[in-house]
Amino acid sequence: MTESADADLLSEAVELACEAGRLTLDWFNDHELSVGRKDDGSPVTEADKAAETFLREALSKRFPDDGVIGEEYPEEQGTSGRTWIIDPIDGTRSFVRGVPLYTTLLAMIDQHGPAIGVAAVPPLDEAVWAGRGLGCYHNGRRCQVSPQTELSRSYLCASGFEWWPEGAFDRVKTAGARMRTWGDGYGYVLVSTGRTEAMIDPGLNLWDIAPMLVIIPEAGGRITQWNASTTPSAGDWLATNGAIHDELLARLRGG
Repeated sequence: MTESADADLLSEAVELACEAGRLTLDWFNDHELSVGRKDDGSPVTEADKAAETFLREALSKRFPDDGVIGEEYPEEQGTSGRTWIIDPIDGTRSFVRGVPLYTTLLAMIDQHGPAIGVAAVPPLDEAVWAGRGLGCYHNGRRCQVSPQTELSRSYLCASGFEWWPEGAFDRVKTAGARMRTWGDGYGYVLVSTGRTEAMIDPGLNLWDIAPMLVIIPEAGGRITQWNASTTPSAGDWLATNGAIHDELLARLRGG
């Protein structure tokens, strides 16, 4: 049986992620916010950099032997076998437009796999977190996925539809489910708390998905890439309540 995560370590991660998230509020809805562009064309702001810098410095001080991977700065190698993964603002496009559904993400992967995941939603003062073997919590209360078993009666989230492969949207649409764009990290928050049944998210980086690899299973759901792999990596991901996973995955893949 895989070893459970350390509860005290999870508490520290929640504290840090929420504090980093609150830091981003200093720039949220700032009409004079300067928005830069990275090499891939995606936006980046001073808030992204400040929140990631805060987390890197805090992690380095508390866990100097751990590795760190983040969206905005180069990877830092560690020697402990543990790696922290940071996305300071998941949903920067939402952030710069004043949409309050962006998240601050923090995860830790150890020698046994995904161990800790935190998704904070700063403008809503909301957070979901989980530790391997410790369960999933929403603002301190245990949470779980929806019991809905019928895809036709489910709510499906996506960050957008422009990234979907040809035909995938039509195959999912014909299932009759309600499709919404409560996207980025917030879509996974909704799945883990039973407010929606699925989050469909192609084209992710590791920092976009790492916390969800703990949060969704600990909430009783299921999360895989579209090719059914569960390996922590960039790719096309699907998170569900478990009951509709296989049917929805088949539609996405054209099976």
